[in-house]
Amino acid sequence: MTVMTLAIQERAEFADFLDTLTAEQWAAQTLCSGWTTRELVAHVISYDDAGIAGSFRRLARGGFSLARTNQLGVTEYAARSPAELVGLLRTHRRPRGLTAAFGGMIALVDGLVHQQDIRRPLGLPREIPAERLRTALRLALLAPPLGAFRRVRGLRLVAADLDFTRGSGPEVRGPGEALLMAVSGRGHALDELSGPGVPLLAQRI
Repeated sequence: MTVMTLAIQERAEFADFLDTLTAEQWAAQTLCSGWTTRELVAHVISYDDAGIAGSFRRLARGGFSLARTNQLGVTEYAARSPAELVGLLRTHRRPRGLTAAFGGMIALVDGLVHQQDIRRPLGLPREIPAERLRTALRLALLAPPLGAFRRVRGLRLVAADLDFTRGSGPEVRGPGEALLMAVSGRGHALDELSGPGVPLLAQRI
């Protein structure tokens, strides 16, 4: 199955999940510091509507700072209602523009991690399809904005519930979802991991 197909599946499930949330849950804080569910969904969809050219113009407006550029997109889209944001996510179920780059890699990793950024604080876990999670783990280590490669350097990652092992050195073991969240900089997942490499990973988050 292609990465793009997995990204499309992830976005469809993300939209279905968002349709179940209450107004209070849309206003709840996520694992992305300072962003509510509504703001995080605005971030997820903002690059699709902008397209490649629009994304680079936004990057220039943000002074070539990824954090400032992301916030520009959030500010532009967060005024839309939850229904409008979900509608946009469904419209762009097949990623386009920047999120379609590298065969859909950005959309898959970004969408999967950000859905968990919303679900974890709300206490709403899910069972992520194994192929999708395994692919996202592999690709996350190649995505410079996540900083995962730097965090896992010199460590051996072992997913206890997936056929996934990467690296060498002190071991970090746990559920694939927790590994993905931790290497993506989410300390929330560290308590679910074990092994002699966990303290070093924690220092790098």
